[in-house]
Amino acid sequence: MRKTCAFLFAGTLLVGMTVTMTFADEHGTAAQAKLLVERAVEFARANGKDKALAEFNNPKGQFVKGDLYVYAWDSSGKVLAHPVNPKLVGTNVMNSPDVDGKYFRKEAIELAKTKGSGWVDYKYQNPKTNQMEQKTAYVKKMEDMVIGCGAYK
Repeated sequence: MRKTCAFLFAGTLLVGMTVTMTFADEHGTAAQAKLLVERAVEFARANGKDKALAEFNNPKGQFVKGDLYVYAWDSSGKVLAHPVNPKLVGTNVMNSPDVDGKYFRKEAIELAKTKGSGWVDYKYQNPKTNQMEQKTAYVKKMEDMVIGCGAYK
């Protein structure tokens, strides 16, 4: 009886962990977004800008986790890395507002320049659902780049 109960408990725990891990992979949290940015900054420091941007642009790389992904801009708003929408790389998005007219990229770059890091809220099209959704992004200045990652709320 004890073996049966232990087996059932272990099986239930395993299923629960699998569901939780799958959910986490699909719906990243703000805390996970911040951690991904911190890891990206450390990677860039350790490996240099060119190698970091190549990894940030890799859609199957270590900085893409479910619906979380690291992106990078220069201080003028030019996209240096975007693994989900590579067409954005090389374009300047500084003066591109969200659907409510908020210039969140300008706000994020100014925040990174003045405070080093912080959070910005905006709306963005979720590539998994194709719907406009509330998002919060953590951004951090790293030399001449702003590295960020957003999580859908």
